[in-house]
Amino acid sequence: MKWLLVVPLLAFFVVFFVIPVGLLFATSLNPQAIGQVAVTADLTLDNYLRFFSRSNYLLAAGRSVILGVIVAAITVVVAYPMAYVIAKTEHPGRNTFLLILVLAAMQLDMVIRLYGMMVILGDEGLINQMLRGLGLIGAESSVQLMYNFMGVVMGLVQFALPFMILTLVGVIRGIDPSLEEAARSLGASRRRAFLRVTLPMSMPGILSGSLLVFALSISSYIVPALMGGFRVGVLPIHIFQQVAEGARFQFGATIAVILFVLSALAVAIYLRLGRRHSGGLA
Repeated sequence: MKWLLVVPLLAFFVVFFVIPVGLLFATSLNPQAIGQVAVTADLTLDNYLRFFSRSNYLLAAGRSVILGVIVAAITVVVAYPMAYVIAKTEHPGRNTFLLILVLAAMQLDMVIRLYGMMVILGDEGLINQMLRGLGLIGAESSVQLMYNFMGVVMGLVQFALPFMILTLVGVIRGIDPSLEEAARSLGASRRRAFLRVTLPMSMPGILSGSLLVFALSISSYIVPALMGGFRVGVLPIHIFQQVAEGARFQFGATIAVILFVLSALAVAIYLRLGRRHSGGLA
């Protein structure tokens, strides 16, 4: 029977997602016990009360959401032209070359890519050296492009860009070219036909790509750690500090649950917007 084909995937999903997430929720409800990992029958909301009573954790949650929204918006603007060119390029050789450029960035290890950015954006990096050479800044001064919110944003945009491009390429390719041609035949300019036909019809790709980038951004640890230097307090940084540095697994699980809920809310918003743009009822 056909339903048997989904059994392996369902088993994998239960073992490696449902059970770990369930244990995470259960651990977040246990009393604080430094160094203790096992789930106990003692339940309490103290960890959640601690999270919502501390301004630094609330600011970290807000900062994570704002970071995800900003990175998603920038990535859409940067990725759409490249995705459009790839989707509309009919020559097989040129199309393959452009896709290789996108995929090559994904194949390179993330840490290596970030260290490359650090060489470019550092106080003695290529950008600051170029600014000094042009006389735009003093010989002993530098523009702070790293270890701040801006550095984390640039690192995440660089990381998430290929995912957005590939998501948009598939959607743009699925748009019937005759629709834009019909708009042109009715007197619309190329720009107007794009804005009234192609862009609205590619909205599902924009929404799904934005959701993917948002989820990657708010859950990223390595980018804020390297590009932010632990100075940009986001939820993954706090999870690392609680679990790896303080062995406070219960409170670390609580922060992880909050992060999970934020991601779930993003999915709910995406589904609502998706129904609206696909003609469904809101």
